Amino acid sequence: MTDYSLAELVIVACAQAWKDDGEVMATGIGPLPRLGTALAKVQYNPALQVTDGECYYGDEPVPPGRRAGPVVFEGYANYDSVFSALWGGRRHAMVGPVQFDRYGQANISVIGDHQKPKSAMLGARGFPGNSITHPNSFFFPNHNTRALIAGEVDFVCMAGYNPARYLNGKPPKGLDLRLIVTNLCVMDFGGPDHQIRVVSLHPGVTFEEVQENTGFPLARIAEEIPTTPAPTAEQLALIARFDPNNVRATVFKDNPPGVRS
Repeated sequence: MTDYSLAELVIVACAQAWKDDGEVMATGIGPLPRLGTALAKVQYNPALQVTDGECYYGDEPVPPGRRAGPVVFEGYANYDSVFSALWGGRRHAMVGPVQFDRYGQANISVIGDHQKPKSAMLGARGFPGNSITHPNSFFFPNHNTRALIAGEVDFVCMAGYNPARYLNGKPPKGLDLRLIVTNLCVMDFGGPDHQIRVVSLHPGVTFEEVQENTGFPLARIAEEIPTTPAPTAEQLALIARFDPNNVRATVFKDNPPGVRS
């Protein structure tokens, strides 16, 4: 198929993060990762726990934006149940840092020196504990060297595979960084010593373009890197079903097609 948007391609790629997780709480931060959890639950992993984005678990994924009809709730997703899942390692989140480095260290706190930052943002929030408690994946809508930077992030909010920061020379027991989905490609941490590598290129994108827009050296899964799989007709129908408000069309400027010319 060629008649699909970049957003729909990315949703399908995000869904792979939770495909084989079993019964865990799936948290997708932002519309496309959230729709990725919906697709993963319906097509791959019915045991996946997804919330309505507020305080309930639904019997099926709840669309982002305005709700057109009633929702059947299966249980509470209050602080107690969420943090019980989180601290027990039974959660897999896909988050969107502002900065990211070669180690998988993430920053959502400040840009520049912490004492006198150029920009102050959210603070570290739950990133420190989340990074050493349960699996984490990542989404970047703009793959460039401002997001995937050279050197170390300005403020380390999330633990990564950086031996210089390991306590007693050992990585945190729960550190498990998995998938990175961007507007250009899909990556993971499967290179030597957890080096970030490109595992698929979106249609029309080259490895050279990805490397040029990344501040650190990338590995590649093979000399000929596969193309990110296109959505099937069934997947496009499911995405439309769980996004009746077409929120997905607002993520990338002008809602570009999935196949670049």
